[in-house]
Amino acid sequence: MTVLSQTALLHELEPVVEKNLDRHLSLAKEWFPHEYVPWSEGRTFDGPLDGEAWAEADSTLPEVARTALIVNLLTEDNLPSYHHQIATLFGRDGAWGTWVHRWTAEEGRHGTAIRDYLTVTRAVDPVALERARMAHMSAGFSNAHDKEMLHSLAYVSFQELATRISHRNTGRAAGDPRCEALLARVAADENLHMVFYRNLLGAALEVAPSQAMRAVADVLADFEMPGAGMEGFARKSVAIALAGIYDLRQHRDEVVVPVLRQWNLFEVTGLDADGEQARDEIGAHLDALETHAARFEEKRDARAARLASRP
Repeated sequence: MTVLSQTALLHELEPVVEKNLDRHLSLAKEWFPHEYVPWSEGRTFDGPLDGEAWAEADSTLPEVARTALIVNLLTEDNLPSYHHQIATLFGRDGAWGTWVHRWTAEEGRHGTAIRDYLTVTRAVDPVALERARMAHMSAGFSNAHDKEMLHSLAYVSFQELATRISHRNTGRAAGDPRCEALLARVAADENLHMVFYRNLLGAALEVAPSQAMRAVADVLADFEMPGAGMEGFARKSVAIALAGIYDLRQHRDEVVVPVLRQWNLFEVTGLDADGEQARDEIGAHLDALETHAARFEEKRDARAARLASRP
């Protein structure tokens, strides 16, 4: 079976990009970050303008919601690294280039909107937030397969859906209808992005089935959210999972399984030996995720029972 080069894959998928770009532009709704921010609540902070220093009591959001919002915002902040990666892989010409810039523009307003909401409502310490942003962006972003186009398409197919779910659940956990409305708007963008990438990888499974299958298997085997490199991510992820904002069960049942089902992955034909092996690896990975998710749920339930029994 012929292995297609990166250039050949870009050429083969160009018509699919054009079609899905047109679809995306017909469905994407124009919206404005400033409309989701309660500006009248804003107060000047301490510093050169002699305002009021931030205090923990300023925030009315639950701690876990603040944690999730910070993780989500810092993830959005790394947009320059993401743009560099997809611009390098997909190029800046034709439909591919149009998509790269459109996606970047849409993602850019997510960070703007979330930061404005957090700052105006004094939901987080702005000094700590800025220091975290500087540290996270200074490290940049890369993944294990950032030089492989099909691997990148597979990764964002899962990651965009995971981000959508995380934003929606964070909004609900916040207990603030304004925050929930903002994150629901952000999540709607992420869903459209997921569909775009999912459709491209679906087409790749027809054009180069074994290469695409291998990409999916490799990505699932070492999948990490793009914020994994930020300071304290593991601890924050545990808190987020314990709160039910994003955990292994949601990752398996609401992200991985629906995307694989949409691709009809276990019925793909025309695979070579490595493609078949990759599909077997995906099946085994799903089984392992089920085991780990069930184990986490048991531990979370036991923890909740212990906490409830305390006087």
